[in-house]
Amino acid sequence: MDAEQKSADSPSRIDGLENEDGGGTTEKEETVASRVTELEKALETKTEEYKGLYDKYLRLAAEFDNYKRVVQREQREQIKFGNEQLLKELLPTLDNMERAIKAARENEQASLEAVVQGVELTLKQLVSTLAKFGVQSIETTGQVFDPSAHQAVSHVSSDSIPRDHIIEEFQKGYRLHDRVLRAAMVSVSSGPAANDEPHQPTGSS
Repeated sequence: MDAEQKSADSPSRIDGLENEDGGGTTEKEETVASRVTELEKALETKTEEYKGLYDKYLRLAAEFDNYKRVVQREQREQIKFGNEQLLKELLPTLDNMERAIKAARENEQASLEAVVQGVELTLKQLVSTLAKFGVQSIETTGQVFDPSAHQAVSHVSSDSIPRDHIIEEFQKGYRLHDRVLRAAMVSVSSGPAANDEPHQPTGSS
């Protein structure tokens, strides 16, 4: 009877084990499926972020290309029309020169002094216009010779002008702010002329 009881109990115990094993497997599968779903959602989110960043990159790249073209066009125009304001400022001086020439031709009785005064006024206006844009003449006469701003075309002995000082200016030089536009052409003192007899100090016997 004990054997029969054991035989009767065996199927139920096996069924219980099968149910336990089956329940464990289902839970694991659900966990794995849940994890896969989470990863799929995370991947989808990252994909959307990537698409957004890529679209943003394309827009920025296009904007940069447009900006570069605008800057290049502005640079070309700056090179082409960079002197526009200066030329506008010079036009009145040009007008005055033309008027002076016309007046001198039409009025044969005009004195030379009147013509000179007209030219001087025009020159003064031109110098004033250039000064607005930072153009200034370089000082020369009586100044120490500066090879960066002066061009020596001759050296002349002088008893009154110290050695290496400028005696005369042949052509004006100009600076644009702190840059030399054109060096001044000058003659430079080489000091007193050499005497045939040796120099005797004052008071010597």
